[in-house]
Amino acid sequence: MDIGIGLPNTVPGTEPQTLLDWARQAEEAGFSTLGTIGRLVYQGYEELIALTAAAAVTSRIRLTTSVLLAPLYENAALLAKQAASLERISGGRFVLGVGLGGRDDDFAASGLSTKGRGKRFEEQIDDMKRIWAGEERGFAGGIGPATVREGGPELILGGSTDVSFRRVAKLADGWIMGGGTPDMFAQAAVGVDTAWQEAGRSGKPRKLSLAYFGLGPNARAQADGYLLDYYGFLGDVAAQVAGSAAVSPEMVKSYVAAFEAAGCDELIFVPTGSGLEQIELLAEAIA
Repeated sequence: MDIGIGLPNTVPGTEPQTLLDWARQAEEAGFSTLGTIGRLVYQGYEELIALTAAAAVTSRIRLTTSVLLAPLYENAALLAKQAASLERISGGRFVLGVGLGGRDDDFAASGLSTKGRGKRFEEQIDDMKRIWAGEERGFAGGIGPATVREGGPELILGGSTDVSFRRVAKLADGWIMGGGTPDMFAQAAVGVDTAWQEAGRSGKPRKLSLAYFGLGPNARAQADGYLLDYYGFLGDVAAQVAGSAAVSPEMVKSYVAAFEAAGCDELIFVPTGSGLEQIELLAEAIA
């Protein structure tokens, strides 16, 4: 199982230079990917821009939106061009993870309705895939740029319902769980694999998951301070999310073992703080 680390693009107070230093050090530490989470109505850096900055100071590590709320990017052609640009600039390292999102205020701030977003989401993905394949859209031909990976960036979809699993099988290369226990992952992974087989897809979908972490002497306070705020809109559930964060090397190791046993292909540990020492502490915990 590959182990990635999140970029602290949503951690309040993270300075631009910290994002660059974090990206460099994460690559040097040997993590498989730099992941981003995000939403619109929150203090943080937009994911594609943050990962483009990371691409400029790295050369090997994957760059993954885990996940980007695609329905907020209503212009599918523009999003396709942005994704293709980042994929090419990074030498094919970009993985586009997308999902529907779960906060009404993100849509309200965009002047969009949440109604019918699933259908629009599928149409958006289909449109982007045709663009990446080079479909002509005007006098000059295709939109471009041509991607390093044939057919466009690797495409990963989020979601936890049977509908989302069928969407993965129909449109994507893999699936990501945005949060939850290894048991929840294992159960959902069966649904993803079943939908994949029923769709007649060959091989297997790549399956990923996120897990929050914070290490060091103030780990619990750091995790609670960030996660109770970020997930405050969920009410009491926010405390459950915060409580699940890996705040010790032992918890990190147990998560790695359990997710690997559940069939996870890549586990991305998402930071709850932006202190650069978190990278080394995580690397030591999984060594």
